[in-house]
Amino acid sequence: NVTGPKSLTNFNTCVYSLCVFLSVGCIWCLCRNISVKPGGLKPKTVPPRYLGQPSPFTHPHLIKHGEVTPGLSQTEYEFRRHRLASLIEAQAERLGPSASSSTHVAIILSHPTRYMTNDIPYPFHQNQDFLYLSGFLEPDSALVLHGKGRPDQAILFVPRRDPGRELWDGPRSGKDGAAALTGIERVHSIEELGAVLKSLKGTMLWYDTSQPAHPRLHQAHVCPVLEAGPTPRTLRPLIHSLRALKSSAEVALMQEAGRITAQAFRRTMALSQGDVDEAVLFAKFDFENRIHGANFLAYPPVIAGGNRANTLHYINNNQIIKDGEMVLLDGGCEYFGYVSDITRTWPINGKFSPAQTELYESVLEVQRSCLSLCSPGVSLDHIYSTMLALLGRQLKRLGILEASTSDAEALKAARRYCPHHVGHYLGMDVHDTPELSRSQPLQPGMAITIEPGLYICEDNDQVPKHFRGLGVRIEDDVVIREKGGPLILSSDAPKTIADVERACAQR
Repeated sequence: NVTGPKSLTNFNTCVYSLCVFLSVGCIWCLCRNISVKPGGLKPKTVPPRYLGQPSPFTHPHLIKHGEVTPGLSQTEYEFRRHRLASLIEAQAERLGPSASSSTHVAIILSHPTRYMTNDIPYPFHQNQDFLYLSGFLEPDSALVLHGKGRPDQAILFVPRRDPGRELWDGPRSGKDGAAALTGIERVHSIEELGAVLKSLKGTMLWYDTSQPAHPRLHQAHVCPVLEAGPTPRTLRPLIHSLRALKSSAEVALMQEAGRITAQAFRRTMALSQGDVDEAVLFAKFDFENRIHGANFLAYPPVIAGGNRANTLHYINNNQIIKDGEMVLLDGGCEYFGYVSDITRTWPINGKFSPAQTELYESVLEVQRSCLSLCSPGVSLDHIYSTMLALLGRQLKRLGILEASTSDAEALKAARRYCPHHVGHYLGMDVHDTPELSRSQPLQPGMAITIEPGLYICEDNDQVPKHFRGLGVRIEDDVVIREKGGPLILSSDAPKTIADVERACAQR
């Protein structure tokens, strides 16, 4: 019975693990007889004009023919929709004959444009679930999947072209541009969403009613259908179980995000010399990510000097880091829909003191041990339990705990000195696929972070004085592989004391 995130993902493992790339170039799923052949889509010529997102015509340096977004093809997006249809079909079969023979309708809304004030918009960021299934980057859009027994027919709804609005907001793809770019043959204007939903007469709806992605579209077009029809079933856990398992194309994008951010760390470390303003490091880190290909930073970075490293989500980034203090920088970039999330800690004067060395080496040893556990079948929760046990031993070794402290008390202390989990899922979002439990076994293709830390506040009189005010976290991005150990996406970011000091010495 597929009833929760763990069981959903177990089923998805069946679907995903039996998907093979045949020598003829056809992607085939043995479990559900899904066959998506590159070139099987009826190709349409992309209009020779600017669309609402990069196209092969306007951005040949970014996107190839047949791709919807850089690095991801029409075939890959179609395959994702087919896999979601298979999960819905499998759930319906478990609900009984009437459900499995129903007409299923799944609705996924885009994000709206959000405004910081009056008519000044924030930079638009697409709903990742909508983006994952369509590749379409414009606001005020929707994707509907429908079909009897199996919802494998796609309809895309997009904003209609409007020269008046495009004068202010920029070009829109329109129906023809959206169809040509995404490969979805049936495309309507967004104003038709409600009428089309009513015409489909779905007997089983799949839609997330809590916190709708687009409140206006939800109210105007979806609510009337919900009021007239059955209670919808949640879609988000199904999509997240798919998003958790990365394809080779997704891994390649994440590798590039990791490489860009790792180099940004290296160049930011090179600013280490005496007193430095956190704002300067922020500017340098942001610049180095963007100048080397990132679209933007994935989240507001933590750039915390001295005791401020013990505030886990410190983002003011406006103090002076004094000579002799360390700085903790937790930052990442977004690269065409996929993100990095890396943390490094280093001395702002470029040389670790003896106390800084001791604490840093303790965290590094634990982090390496946790990285070695990143393999199929092991859960993030198991790695977390191991991290706590190892940190407890390090606290004893450092003299922060007495040598006679029991294991149970050492675990409690480890939770105090490292109050966060060992890691989280990573992908299109920083804390990706939150519907998935960290207790489920890791599978090949999953991306996670490993980020142990030790945080000792300056007013903690229970620890040796030379450790007070020090905070260290070391975080890497990891893809789980079947063989050969984990793929470390952030391996280029300096991590050993020797490598960090060498990077700091570069001018």
